[in-house]
Amino acid sequence: MSPDCEGQPFIGQSGPGVLAGCSWSLEVCGSDRERGFILDLFTNKEDVSSPTHCFKAISLSHFFISVFVTTLPTAMNVTYITLDGHVEIEKYRYVYFIFMFTSYVLILSSNSTVFCLIVIHRNLHEPMYVFIAALLMNSMLFSTVVYPKLLIDFISEKQIITYEACIFQGFLFYSLSGSEFLLLAAMAYDRYVSICKPLQYPTIMRKRKVTVLLVLSWFVPACHVAVTTVLFAHSNVCSFTLKGIFCNNSVNYLLCVASKAIVIYCVVVLFNISLLPMFFILFTYTMILIVACRSGGDVKKKAAQTCLPHLLVLINYSCLLTCDMIIIRLQSDTSTTLRFIMTLQIIMYNPLFNPVIYGLKVGEIYKQLKRLLCHTRGK
Repeated sequence: MSPDCEGQPFIGQSGPGVLAGCSWSLEVCGSDRERGFILDLFTNKEDVSSPTHCFKAISLSHFFISVFVTTLPTAMNVTYITLDGHVEIEKYRYVYFIFMFTSYVLILSSNSTVFCLIVIHRNLHEPMYVFIAALLMNSMLFSTVVYPKLLIDFISEKQIITYEACIFQGFLFYSLSGSEFLLLAAMAYDRYVSICKPLQYPTIMRKRKVTVLLVLSWFVPACHVAVTTVLFAHSNVCSFTLKGIFCNNSVNYLLCVASKAIVIYCVVVLFNISLLPMFFILFTYTMILIVACRSGGDVKKKAAQTCLPHLLVLINYSCLLTCDMIIIRLQSDTSTTLRFIMTLQIIMYNPLFNPVIYGLKVGEIYKQLKRLLCHTRGK
């Protein structure tokens, strides 16, 4: 072993610094004795099944394992990022924890209840309800990306995350956010076919097409966001403090040089998985509105009952996405308290909002939910 101390930046802590000790670089095969031991093992003609050969092999494996464990931290080059978006966390950490833990439990229980109702009851195995179940599952996944780490941070002395985990959290956050828009677009298409082409509905919305739409709703955003994640992973980091409580596109401000390529590509991703589905949804609902106005009362009632919940969810989520963009864009010009409140709204409102809207506004789901509550009270 030989010390290699050049005052290099030490990135194994939360923030930049200079390594007080020495990083160790391994010389090939170590000492003459070690080299001779390894050479003897590979050139010895003795029976490989002999105890001596087995002992040498085990000793050599232990040697390489010890070398690997010793050099692992240096090889991994771990970088820790400090999450600096919390407000008076030392004073209110337990208040934050109880509040967010309660919200997380409510999100999981409410979404999973409606999700299970759709899965259990066969009369809800129609495309519209399948898309609703997928949307609720997406909300649970979205919350699980943010809440567990957030709860740990509330009760920890330091709010830190490795850079690799940070960009991975950002990947899941934006991938699932894009899936929300594409699922809403698939639901809008389903409602368009159901109301505007009712006779062709069973032929168009077959099980295979529904499956393809579901797969694409998760696969397309993941592919788009994965490119950004790779670009971030191969960029140099100079700042180690993120103004937020979880990782989003604010990671771009941590880079030594703000990449124009990343910014341009993020705009393309935003258009493809957010704005384009939104325009498609508005177009389909406009067509539905035109057909409903020309038709009788039954069509109008059906359009209002099935499309209104989707529109409410779309409006809610679009507002939250806008808030996220404002936070990232104006993070240096807004107070920490305002950013903190807006960020909590982003991760709370939509996951709590979805099951309430679909559970109360969609007739068949409401009937099954009412039966469940009455059955529970009867016990």
